[in-house]
Amino acid sequence: MADRAVFLDRDGTMNKDVPYCRRPEDFQLLPGTARAARLLNEHGYKVIVITNQSGVARGYFTEEMLGLIHQKMLKQLAEENARIDAIYYCPHHPDDNCECRKPKPKMVLQAAEEHEIDLRRSFMVGDKAHDIILGQNVGCRTVLVPSEPDETESELCSPDYIAPDLYEAALWVIKQK
Repeated sequence: MADRAVFLDRDGTMNKDVPYCRRPEDFQLLPGTARAARLLNEHGYKVIVITNQSGVARGYFTEEMLGLIHQKMLKQLAEENARIDAIYYCPHHPDDNCECRKPKPKMVLQAAEEHEIDLRRSFMVGDKAHDIILGQNVGCRTVLVPSEPDETESELCSPDYIAPDLYEAALWVIKQK
């Protein structure tokens, strides 16, 4: 039987959304992120990050610097006994019209193939409409975690659930059958 996964957007969902997080020093996990990831790990979900990182194409940071940022993220999560099973990112500019930039499905489909994931039993969690649309496009259930309380992202898409933070999203996910 294929595994279940929770695909997580990074900026604004897992960490404080700073414009083009360029250095490890700029990266700051949001409260409850490690607890949420650990809860999902404990309930048998693979936890996979799916993130657009056009700052690479824009020349704001290199893929090597992005790797250092992700190393910091993984280290901070591991310190709280939480794990990320994989990270997929799109380094392209929005104008490149690549196949991997969310909401296009390439990153999730690649992850599903490489990790033997059943997308119908999986979830996409993010703070923007394009995250929810991506999840819907690949057949996942979706959770919107708005990064701003007054955002109208939910009006642009129809998530299965809206959670105030990632931990509440994880609690909802583990209650689903």
